[in-house]
Amino acid sequence: MFNPLVNFLKNLPCKVYCAPFDVRFPKKSKEDKDVFTVLQPDICVVCDKSKLDDRGCIGAPDIVVEILSPGNTKMELLHKYKVYEEFGVKEYWVVSQSDQNILIYTLNDLGEFQPSKLFTLSEKITSSVLPGFELELDDVFEDLD
Repeated sequence: MFNPLVNFLKNLPCKVYCAPFDVRFPKKSKEDKDVFTVLQPDICVVCDKSKLDDRGCIGAPDIVVEILSPGNTKMELLHKYKVYEEFGVKEYWVVSQSDQNILIYTLNDLGEFQPSKLFTLSEKITSSVLPGFELELDDVFEDLD
């Protein structure tokens, strides 16, 4: 999943990063004292270079990808969902390896996530943030085996 994003973004201003990569969510300003939440998404795409510094990203990435593992708790997932929605992540992809599916939440004009249908094997996903990007799910889950 990482490599297709890297390849697609090669000549574009957006860049893709994978964990460990801190995403800091500030409450009032970008000052350290105002950062209350730090997450490490499995994969994220950042299109605004001004959000990048030597410690990662400050503010919402454009796309966040979380790959579920048996260790993920429902509370952890709910917390991340709320943080990503509150701070304006445009797309939040939740990848389930065990079920071999992806659910994409897209931020609407009201600042709320709208879920996509559940994408599964033999389907391809596209991104409203990255026009022209397509990802075959068969390839994604073949890579994760």
